[in-house]
Amino acid sequence: MGCGVKISPFNVRSNSGLNFASGAHLSVEKASWALPETNQIILQPITFNLPAGKVLGVVGPNGAGKSSLLRLLYRYHTPTTGTVKVDGADINQMSARAAARKVAAVLQEQPTDFGLTVHEIVALGRTPYIRGFGVATDEHGAQVVQGALHQLDLLKFSERQLGTLSGGERQRVMVARALCQEPSLLILDEPTNHLDIHHQLEVLELIREMPLTIVTSLHDLNLAASNCDDVLLLKEGKPLGFGSADEVFSEASISQAFRVKAKNENLSPSNTKHLTFTL
Repeated sequence: MGCGVKISPFNVRSNSGLNFASGAHLSVEKASWALPETNQIILQPITFNLPAGKVLGVVGPNGAGKSSLLRLLYRYHTPTTGTVKVDGADINQMSARAAARKVAAVLQEQPTDFGLTVHEIVALGRTPYIRGFGVATDEHGAQVVQGALHQLDLLKFSERQLGTLSGGERQRVMVARALCQEPSLLILDEPTNHLDIHHQLEVLELIREMPLTIVTSLHDLNLAASNCDDVLLLKEGKPLGFGSADEVFSEASISQAFRVKAKNENLSPSNTKHLTFTL
């Protein structure tokens, strides 16, 4: 399935100053999560494996458990049952510093800027590499920060305060900050929210080009199908399918998950698959 539109690649390995780490193998084994106060189960046990360097799209209706799953992956929540492992290591057994060097997250909620410039906020991504009262950025760190600013088209905003930027520009700042952690696993919660079409496509192109392992939640099923190696379909905290979009995004499964009438069609003249929906 495709969105029918593509832009030129980001060329992430050239002219950016970024030197991405290789992706990590993500293993989720019977991981679930319940509210600590009430023991209400929000996320049923989920098991899947994502090979290094692959992109997983997590989709489902509102309240399906997408954000809860992502929070397990970046250690905001501890699984009630099961494990989340990166390259065979349980992330909940790692130190916070070690985990932050392996896993970075870009959330829907954007922090207040506290008067910091874009450059200063992006540089915060280097925090896991700072020890004691060491300098914020060594030569390598400075190159990484500059590369991330360049990669996300933020150099012209580097001395601006975050609060002066649009929602889409702030989202790109958060992606740049995450890249500065040099993670091997990148978690993106609705990364295309607040972005115009051009910057949506740029961020999705960046996702496709990066050699990292990436897990992203997306509302647009057609964008998920065209940009993700695998998809995970959730409904009411339960997995309905995991695999390629061609396998998981059947008319029946999408209709069941979203309570709509879904139909797989072909766009003309591109002859690409496209999901359409009616009530």
